[in-house]
Amino acid sequence: MAAAEYNASAITVLEGLEPVRKRPGMYIGGTGTEGFHHLLWEIVDNSVDEAMEGHATSVTITLHADGRSASVVDNGRGMPIDMHPVHKKPALELILCTLHSGGKFDGKNYRTSAGLHGVGSSVVNALSEEFTATVKRNGFEHKQTYRRGKPTGPLVRGAEARGTGTSIRFRPDPEIFGALAFDGEVVHDRLEVTAYIHRGLRIVLKDEARGENTEFKFDGGLRDYMALLCKKDDKKVIHAEPFVIDKEMTALPGTPKENIVRVQCVMAWTDGNRERFASFANGVPNPSGGTHEAGARDAITKAVRTYIDTHEMQPRGLVLTAEDIREGVICVTSVFIAEPQFQGQTKEKLNNPEVKGVVDQAIRQALESWLNQNRTIADAIVSRVVQAARARVASKNAEEQVRRKSPVNNRLTLPGKLSDCSSSDVAQAELFIVEGDSAGGSAKQGRDREFQAILPLRGKVLNTECESLATVMKNEELSNVVCALGCGIGKDTDLSRLRYGRVILLMDADSDGHHIATLLLTFFYRHMPQLIDAGHVFLAQPPLYRIDVGQQTWWAQDEADRARVLKKLPPRSTPEITRFKGLGEMPPKTLYETTLNPKKRTLLRVTIPAGERTATDQVMSDLMGRDSKPRFREIMERMNTVEVLDV
Repeated sequence: MAAAEYNASAITVLEGLEPVRKRPGMYIGGTGTEGFHHLLWEIVDNSVDEAMEGHATSVTITLHADGRSASVVDNGRGMPIDMHPVHKKPALELILCTLHSGGKFDGKNYRTSAGLHGVGSSVVNALSEEFTATVKRNGFEHKQTYRRGKPTGPLVRGAEARGTGTSIRFRPDPEIFGALAFDGEVVHDRLEVTAYIHRGLRIVLKDEARGENTEFKFDGGLRDYMALLCKKDDKKVIHAEPFVIDKEMTALPGTPKENIVRVQCVMAWTDGNRERFASFANGVPNPSGGTHEAGARDAITKAVRTYIDTHEMQPRGLVLTAEDIREGVICVTSVFIAEPQFQGQTKEKLNNPEVKGVVDQAIRQALESWLNQNRTIADAIVSRVVQAARARVASKNAEEQVRRKSPVNNRLTLPGKLSDCSSSDVAQAELFIVEGDSAGGSAKQGRDREFQAILPLRGKVLNTECESLATVMKNEELSNVVCALGCGIGKDTDLSRLRYGRVILLMDADSDGHHIATLLLTFFYRHMPQLIDAGHVFLAQPPLYRIDVGQQTWWAQDEADRARVLKKLPPRSTPEITRFKGLGEMPPKTLYETTLNPKKRTLLRVTIPAGERTATDQVMSDLMGRDSKPRFREIMERMNTVEVLDV
């Protein structure tokens, strides 16, 4: 077959709305479910534009019973219906039947709007089997109908009507979209978000197929939307109030005064392990973000870094990345600009390059001020950031560990030194981590075997403050602790696998015992903080002194406690005072009565008070880190009370 000759006769010119029907994907992104619903978004956005300019207060969307047609009604000014002076057609017909026609090009009627290309409503008309526009204006109702983008008759003035507004009813063309129908839940979610973005706007959804009417109106705007996102993600905000900003900024130096960018933002740090950004431009969701979202990300990172540097809160030896700073952040950013440059007609992404710097500047300045004015909140955020950084480092170190070459045995292998309890009730079971084999022997003999387990340690354990997880796990004593607890370590910690409800540090009541307890607390704080946060870690309080007077006996935990007891004794009494050199010298029965017996003992639960996590982190770094300067400073400031030990 001979090839067709390529000349002028081969050139086809698509006129009017023919290009839309020929290549619909270019205008609505595709002819699937998303493109089908995009038709509705275009009409809704036009009504919302009227509200943005202060001309409308409500928008009603109806999904009709057939599931395939929809109506959008607003109480705005009503689309123009007078004759166009040049094209000699009613303005309504010109808008709905001609690409790149509308009232949003010169910025006089709409300072900001969702659509500026004059494409949206005419595209919907072109791709609709039926399309009806009803306008209330000048005291009358005006109506015109269309079929696949072409008028079926002239614009007709109907009965008298009060008020103003526009009503659009359309049914997408099955020749383009097949048997697709509107999804009530998809429409519900989109309209709900739109109502959050446009604070105070009343949006009503009537779903005839499901027999449901829903009204959206949120006076809290983005703040309310933030609460919804936290609820949907099941995330808890770690500070009392979110950060909020609503500010108008000049887009670029030297630009006209009309070129103003309105920046709205609400953000909060949560207990989640991922960041979440929701971005909008002129009220339209931008799922792929854009320059406004990039500006918000940079602003958060810069503001928090500035706060940390200003208040000298940078942890020694720890590098804070942008991801650490933004971990757990939920940030909603909305901008309103005169000339938005969207990526495609579906507006997936905002591309205006000047917006990034504007949003960065607006949010950064406000966030820095907010952090400095709310120190308690700021410190909680910094603590959250430091935790994220340490978790990242621990995770990286864990991944770098050499994996065992042999398959993992499914059977739990417990340390040989562990004297386990017989109870399988985790809430009742207790693990005493004891200093030394001698003390371990006394504890084993004195314990209640039903629910109390004993794990003796040999000497002072490794100081883990500056050690990687791989190094920690090479330490036999600490490896035994992890093995006995059974819940994993680092990012793999799973408290549902914890074998003991109470993890109790039982050390001698002297300086060496306190030091060993501190080393273990450092280990738990840095590598298994979930145990502390969940309230599973305790300090036992064994006595250092026994005071006997006749048939009576008192126990004292330290020198101050001994002095208090002696002060209360009757005059002329001759107390016999015994100082225990260690738990190993204490008879098993005595150890049980004073320290192990749940009915008589005293336990101190290890907690981190609210708002003190940053201070705790700094103290731990100062006292247990490699840098000796902070310890030297502590010794000099408290030389009369501090007892120096080797770290």
